[in-house]
Amino acid sequence: MFAVLSAKLKSAPSSVLKSVRKPFMRLVILLNALWFAAACEPIALGGGTGGNVKAGEPVAVALLLPRGSAISGDDLISTALENAARLAVADLQGVKVDLRVYATAGDAGRAQTAAKQAVADGAQVILGPLRAESANAVAVAVAPSGVNVLAFSNNTTIAGGNLFLLGSTFQNTANRLTAYAKRQGKGRILVVHDQEIGGQLGKTAITQAIAATGATLAGTVGYERSQQGVTSAVPRIKAAATAGNANAIFLTSTSDAALPFYAQMLPDVGISGATTQFIGLSRWDIPAQTLALPGLQGGWFALPDPARSANFNNRYASAYGKSPHPLAALSYDGIAAIGALARSGKRGALSAASLTQGAGFQGANGIFRLRPDGTNQRGLAIAQITNQQVVIIDSAPSAFGGAGF
Repeated sequence: MFAVLSAKLKSAPSSVLKSVRKPFMRLVILLNALWFAAACEPIALGGGTGGNVKAGEPVAVALLLPRGSAISGDDLISTALENAARLAVADLQGVKVDLRVYATAGDAGRAQTAAKQAVADGAQVILGPLRAESANAVAVAVAPSGVNVLAFSNNTTIAGGNLFLLGSTFQNTANRLTAYAKRQGKGRILVVHDQEIGGQLGKTAITQAIAATGATLAGTVGYERSQQGVTSAVPRIKAAATAGNANAIFLTSTSDAALPFYAQMLPDVGISGATTQFIGLSRWDIPAQTLALPGLQGGWFALPDPARSANFNNRYASAYGKSPHPLAALSYDGIAAIGALARSGKRGALSAASLTQGAGFQGANGIFRLRPDGTNQRGLAIAQITNQQVVIIDSAPSAFGGAGF
């Protein structure tokens, strides 16, 4: 499909090119790939009012996993999520968690049935399920009981009420990068996005971040996710950047889609990192071969706290003999938050007001907190590609209220 463009990417690694020659995939961030799709002390409204705990008694947590699904990889993800949850349980101090696992087969109906059974079994909070449709069904089913749901999804359209998202969101990433860009004098931002749902949501997140941070929207350019769509967008991007006097271009595309092509073709028309800051909504270090693309040298993207991520990965590997799936950390985070709140033994320790306490929690990949609207905020670092390596140029904050917040 991309034979016409492949000659323009001779400098790109073959593994990257092999990937991008496939039909364009739905826009995803790896840690959100399915786009579902040790903690601080506690103190916001909405959501379930239940979640009462008693000092000294174990907290009953229902873990809903897509085990048994017909979707390839779901059993692997389920095992990783369960392993990480058990690792977190073992790390808790001063509180016991009674972890009960329920298989949903990746089906919204079965997830809803499992959630009802979990509540009947005494669950005080639900961790999971994985995907948005199932998470929404579960939240609706258990709302009358006042039980809150901490889902692994990052789909903000379902957030709110008794449903809280653990998955890293486009908005959180866009906010962090846009605020940093503005502080660095790169606040005239042109947004380049595809026209599919992921690209549209990415565009919305970036434009909202621009408005919130006081940066300037220098324009938006959308493109169809096809060979013709990508090539025809290049002159339009050039024209929009010139008209808007843009000094930064924020791209929603991933390494397995249009990103490698824009990395080559934009410098060909005079838009390069020497004059214009390239910023990515996705992680540009996955796959690692993307770091070798000449056009992305100097580019910025966000990622979780590298030191904390490495520590979690090493501990997981030591416990289970292999590296964790990228989503495993979400399960660890859910248990960490539950444990931190339950440790107090206070009435309503797992209520929405407690879950959304402003101090947040310390998770596998750094700090995070749940918001009253059901979304989340995560502490991210800013990385720059320098000499084909990832260099952290702005560290992830260690507490909320610091850089980027």
